[in-house]
Amino acid sequence: MLKIYGVYRSRASRNYWMARELGIAFEGVPVIQARRLADPEAPDAVLNTRSAAFLTINPNGQIPAIDDDGLVLWESIAINLYLARKHRGPLAAQSLEEEGMIENWSFWAVNEIEPEAVRIVLTHDAAIADTPGGRDAVAASTRLLRRPFEILDRHLATTDYLIGNRFTVADLNVAEICRYAMSESALTEAHPHLVAWYERCHDRPAFRDMWAARSSES
Repeated sequence: MLKIYGVYRSRASRNYWMARELGIAFEGVPVIQARRLADPEAPDAVLNTRSAAFLTINPNGQIPAIDDDGLVLWESIAINLYLARKHRGPLAAQSLEEEGMIENWSFWAVNEIEPEAVRIVLTHDAAIADTPGGRDAVAASTRLLRRPFEILDRHLATTDYLIGNRFTVADLNVAEICRYAMSESALTEAHPHLVAWYERCHDRPAFRDMWAARSSES
């Protein structure tokens, strides 16, 4: 059985959503981020990214990771692309051309959106977004995201989804990356096609199920 290592409040959410979309059985192993613990190496510490048991799975000490019948993978986007190829169906590429486009959009979002989007969400999570330094950081990241958001919005003005006019693993990957920045009205108000696409992605039963599990985490 597929094992997914990581709490839902992490990039593991992408893999939990993907597994639900595919309808495959999986076991979630709730590894927590070490930064959330006062002493992650304490003998009674919960399983976390610095625990010896987890470091045998991912020596990088990051979540998520998977173990799929002995195959261990570490990167959330690579994991989703692998699962799509393995289990096929409508989320996977139907041609070599679609394979290229799926990888293009997925890795483009990793490079062009994720760094600044993560900076925004971490600023909010640290409860410093309303301080002068926090406001400056969020504003700077928002400015840098305007161009990639415009590229997405322009593409989505003529299609409901990124590739083949159907929901694919590319939509899942890119929507999860965009999610970190969707709190910023300067981005959402200027890009209505992107927002409509994002809402379509989040209206899927598999996403709602994943989000309910995420919301129930302490």
